[in-house]
Amino acid sequence: MSAKKKVLFVCEHNSARSQMAEAFLKTLAPDNFEVKSAGIDPGALNPLAVKVMAEVGIDISKNKTKSVDALFAGGEKFDIVITVCDPAATACPVFPGSRVLNWSFEDPSKVTGTEDEKLEKVRIIRDGIRSKIMEWLQE
Repeated sequence: MSAKKKVLFVCEHNSARSQMAEAFLKTLAPDNFEVKSAGIDPGALNPLAVKVMAEVGIDISKNKTKSVDALFAGGEKFDIVITVCDPAATACPVFPGSRVLNWSFEDPSKVTGTEDEKLEKVRIIRDGIRSKIMEWLQE
């Protein structure tokens, strides 16, 4: 039996996109990957992300945001690092020895409109992340 690949999802604040991606990969392929997420500048968990993930039966409400720097300072190594933010908007750190993939998704903290409009936009982001992970798993 081969060892699980270690995957790290990274976004700016580890508040929504990377949290959703981590939860989806853990749900869709629990036996194949050891998964974590972190942020370059960790913030607070986005309540819209929590709500839209609950809609698809995944509870991320107790998740804590984590720092990329803290993971690497602790000696963590990852086979694959997947950034889920806009690379132009974020200064992503270097990940020596890791295969790096860049999947750009809109930042849920920047969506505008009424509460319902914001939720709909975050659902679209959530569904895009899930689709991208499913597509990646087929490769």
